[in-house]
Amino acid sequence: MARPWLVSVLCAALLAASYVPARAAGAVLVMNSNEATLSVIDLATHRELRRIPVLREPHHWALTPDGHDLLVADTGANELLLLDPSSFELRRRVPVADPYQLGFSPDGKVLVVNGLARGQVDVYEAGSYRLLKRFPLKSMPSHLAYTPDSSTVFVSLQGTDRLAAIDLRRMEVLWTAEVGKNPAGVLWLNGRVLVANMGSDDVAVVNPADGRVERRIHTGKGAHQLFLSPDGKLLYVNNRLDVNSVTVLDPASLNLLRTYRLPGGPDDIAFAPDGKLWFTLRFVNKVAVLDPASGQYDIIGVGRSPHGIFLNPRAAVPAAVASR
Repeated sequence: MARPWLVSVLCAALLAASYVPARAAGAVLVMNSNEATLSVIDLATHRELRRIPVLREPHHWALTPDGHDLLVADTGANELLLLDPSSFELRRRVPVADPYQLGFSPDGKVLVVNGLARGQVDVYEAGSYRLLKRFPLKSMPSHLAYTPDSSTVFVSLQGTDRLAAIDLRRMEVLWTAEVGKNPAGVLWLNGRVLVANMGSDDVAVVNPADGRVERRIHTGKGAHQLFLSPDGKLLYVNNRLDVNSVTVLDPASLNLLRTYRLPGGPDDIAFAPDGKLWFTLRFVNKVAVLDPASGQYDIIGVGRSPHGIFLNPRAAVPAAVASR
């Protein structure tokens, strides 16, 4: 018969062996829009850890103003997935019509959702996700940006080469104006609205009062998305066709500073604490991790047509999984 103290020691050893602590090394979540999955990547090792199945077609994401929930828009499934931003575990699903691009207003009061396939822009109450207003806008509402005071949201309309301005206080469309061929990314910068035009290969500088184009900056074929660096010192424009380049502009003058070559259709960007940039490469099913100082980059395989990318440097990664 085994002695009681020996049994206790053996049980403790078994429990210790089965326990796998999580390390806060950070993780990256990639939305694979043509595979109905989300790739989870270890920020430190650049290894894909797992793929989370979703229903249809995940594209973009938004973090709630309090940081509690990560919203992933599953466009074809007509729902928002509310995930834990640290573990990426599913908390709940919220029915939403055709969520493609989305974003919370700076004051945290509303969530605007662009329905690219249905030609509509929906304004929801933040938190309750109650629909406040639907704007039928033709056609293909794509990306969006807010004024800093949350009074207006600007939405690119890819199918009609226009930009729309919506007053969120009076809940009405202020104007729509032609800004370039196939407009996509939208960014508020220094009192103006910047629009990346895929068809005219440029960034339009738009007057927010009336939609008048004041200036155009040629960046590269298929100018698609715009991202301001966390310190506000650099503006990145992803040109995802032809040369597959990333153009870096000075935010103040909009003068060209540098160009990187990233074959495969660079689309969205996430900024890592170590200064590296994570790009989804839409056409080759990969993610690139770029060192902006050297121009060198690593490649990570993910699912089909990766689009949105979310990086959390405080996400916990199970040690056993990360060490595989």
